[in-house]
Amino acid sequence: MAFEYLSNAALEEAREGFLNELVVRGMRPASEYVPVGDALGRVTAEPLYAAISAPHYHACAMDGIAVAASSTFGATATTPVVLQPDDYIVVDTGDPLPEGCDAVVMIEDIVYAEGDTVDDLGTCPVTLYAAIAPWGNIRQIGEDICAGEMLLTSNVRIEPAAMGAMLAAGVQEVRVISRPCVGIIPTGDEVVAPSANPRPGDVMEFNSTIFSGMVREWGGEPVVYPIVPDKPELVEKALRTAVSECDIVLLNAGSSAGRDDYSSRCVAAVGDVLYHGIAIKPGKPAILGIADADVSGRTAAIIGVPGYPVSGIIVVEELVKPIIEQLIGCSAGQAEHMRATLARPCVSSLKYKEYVRVRLGMVGDKAVATPLSRGAGVVTSFVKADGIMEVPQNSEGFEAGDVVDVRLLRPRAEIERSLVVIGSHDPLIDEVAQLMHARWPEFSVASTHVGSMGAIVAAKRGENHCGGIHLLDESTGEYNVSYLTRNFPKGGVRQVECVYRQQGLMVAPGNPLGIESLSDLACEGRRYVNRQKGSGTRILADYLCKRDGIDSGAIYGYDHEEFTHTAVAALVEAGSADAGMGIYSAAKMYGLGFVPVCEEQYDLLIPDYAWETPMVRALLEVLESDAFAARMQELGGYRVDRPGNVRQHY
Repeated sequence: MAFEYLSNAALEEAREGFLNELVVRGMRPASEYVPVGDALGRVTAEPLYAAISAPHYHACAMDGIAVAASSTFGATATTPVVLQPDDYIVVDTGDPLPEGCDAVVMIEDIVYAEGDTVDDLGTCPVTLYAAIAPWGNIRQIGEDICAGEMLLTSNVRIEPAAMGAMLAAGVQEVRVISRPCVGIIPTGDEVVAPSANPRPGDVMEFNSTIFSGMVREWGGEPVVYPIVPDKPELVEKALRTAVSECDIVLLNAGSSAGRDDYSSRCVAAVGDVLYHGIAIKPGKPAILGIADADVSGRTAAIIGVPGYPVSGIIVVEELVKPIIEQLIGCSAGQAEHMRATLARPCVSSLKYKEYVRVRLGMVGDKAVATPLSRGAGVVTSFVKADGIMEVPQNSEGFEAGDVVDVRLLRPRAEIERSLVVIGSHDPLIDEVAQLMHARWPEFSVASTHVGSMGAIVAAKRGENHCGGIHLLDESTGEYNVSYLTRNFPKGGVRQVECVYRQQGLMVAPGNPLGIESLSDLACEGRRYVNRQKGSGTRILADYLCKRDGIDSGAIYGYDHEEFTHTAVAALVEAGSADAGMGIYSAAKMYGLGFVPVCEEQYDLLIPDYAWETPMVRALLEVLESDAFAARMQELGGYRVDRPGNVRQHY
């Protein structure tokens, strides 16, 4: 195949071409024998046959007495049959059927003479009021498995019940497909082992941990090699070692078109580069190569995986998983899909097939999908994601309200029991989620931070169960009421009390610049970080500028927008901004200084259609709990009065 440097090959084309070429070049599954006790989850390499019958003897299926069935014939309620001790043998479940017997009478069907008990059984006569048919309550030889019968076909994943069947059928070991060995080579001068105190510029190497987990989940065996500095000769040396020891090698980072990215040259030095550049986003710089047999001694696949974790996860999922499945001859499991209504527009490039992480929840009978951050380095988006939405190549994306297909990352049942929170951000939402899940493990919280106006829009569309709001009416100084009255003229929502919280300017510890108000930021050299338009915090900042006659355009960074209080606090803590508007609990979390501006009212907007759902009832119970009040006290900057109380029903 031709070498394509930074091509834009369609994913399906590249994947099919790569898998076919691996087969052409001789990549075949290996096999090994393992004890049955170690075979869980392994894949059979050949059909498996029973060595013996199960049961391998006629076995008593009940506690009772073994008899010749003919001795009970004629027994009825009016003409009972009496058996003497010589006519029966006492047996327990699993005992071999005694010679001369062909049935077992259950102990519950035996009647004793007056004064006799079960302890006298075997020495006393017994009365039967019903006959038993021949072979009644007997497990005959081969009832479950007959010797020579096929237990499992080849290419079947071994489950616990199958392991029991093997042992029952006299099978002690089983031939299984060997786990494909997947080598992972992290590279980069800036890449370091994970540490609790990384230095500026250190990039912690956690991709190999993610990839290892994925490989194990699919039936492979990961091998993580030491971090290799950005020196071509060292990368090539590590690659030569890995391809001689592994079936698949992941070369992590250094696959884009940058001046220091030479992975493709290293792959070419040990084999052939089939593709360099796949039309997917994230993950487009991926490399697909095959090692030369005289270098590796085997047919080894090489995948150049981008360094950003989300890009890497997508590439490994789409291009490494199929190789493992091809080697073990068995699917690693097909993901469940769900049709969902998109809560926000999702714009995409025409050049790539794009993978977008989404939160999911069921609101009424409608599944709602909310896109998460799409940055290739935002690995937490995968932690929070409930599913992945694919935007086809040559598509500009989807509009809000479009019904899209989502590949689930969590079981559907969990998604159906999620409280969908779309609205203003506050760390207390995570605390509510923890308290809810601790008390009701079947419930979870799917929260998306889109600002207070986002909560109103979602409720109007029927796309959330609740959302945080703190919208200040400049003319009255009142929170939320005018916005809800205007946006819900026909009612249908409840304004529920949550907390009062301190809003202010988060500044460096000790406030070395002496910042006391937004006007102090309208100076040369001062840097500000803002919240997104539509958030209550942004509305407050705009109001303060208007009230105090401050030209927001004179504040450097006023248009630098973040979606959460903690994101603003993190930038101030890192020294990327001198101040940012936010809540006290976020400032405290990051050890920042805090200049109070006001105490604001943070309510929950709960639509009537969600009011009686089990998730909302659980939410209200949490809000009214002592545990919630105690946690707010610990976080700081909150005042609770009557959380869970309905302020107004519109």
